[in-house]
Amino acid sequence: MPWLPDYDMAAYYQPAREVGGDFYDFLELEDGRLGLVVGDVSGKGVPAAIVMAITQTMLQAAYGLGSPAPGEILQQANNILHPDIPPNMFVTCLAAILESRTGRLQYANAGHDLPYVRHAAGVSELRATGMPLGLMPNMSYEQKEIALKPGESVLLYSDGLVEAHDPRREMFGFPRMQEFVGAHSGGASLLIFAGRAGAVHRRRVEQEDDIALLTLQRLRS
Repeated sequence: MPWLPDYDMAAYYQPAREVGGDFYDFLELEDGRLGLVVGDVSGKGVPAAIVMAITQTMLQAAYGLGSPAPGEILQQANNILHPDIPPNMFVTCLAAILESRTGRLQYANAGHDLPYVRHAAGVSELRATGMPLGLMPNMSYEQKEIALKPGESVLLYSDGLVEAHDPRREMFGFPRMQEFVGAHSGGASLLIFAGRAGAVHRRRVEQEDDIALLTLQRLRS
């Protein structure tokens, strides 16, 4: 886990089997910038884990090229992955770059669940469009940005917690996820609470999917 002054970061990962296809990454870049990635390979087990490892390596290489932009990073990874990904498999992915000094957060989305940002007015989704990686070549990815202010936090996640079912088959769901984001300031406290809540929700039910959570909070001065 990298360290940035004035920021709190945390991550949580729980595969559904011995190995999984979800992944997350923090990438330290030049000039105090930080890359953030969370992704989800379709399927489970060893095949998904192999594609996950390949995809993560591609993304790390793309982040290391010059002054990357999240949309370009996803485009490069997609074009390399597409010819060789197994049939009926794909990767959803959210790629972001934080400028720590200003709080500027650029992001692009390849078909992944929308991140949440917690701010003074409540909780909002970070929307950007793009196809999952590996489905079609030469895709473009919409890139957007926000200015993360002191006290605000962002949660990136995979769908494993959202789609978890309790013994009565009630799904954890997006409304409950958004409620947790609004009730907790961010950083490790949010992840610990969400992880425990998910564990309680899944009690006596086999975990159906991998779970990955990544949170970033800009601290108040």
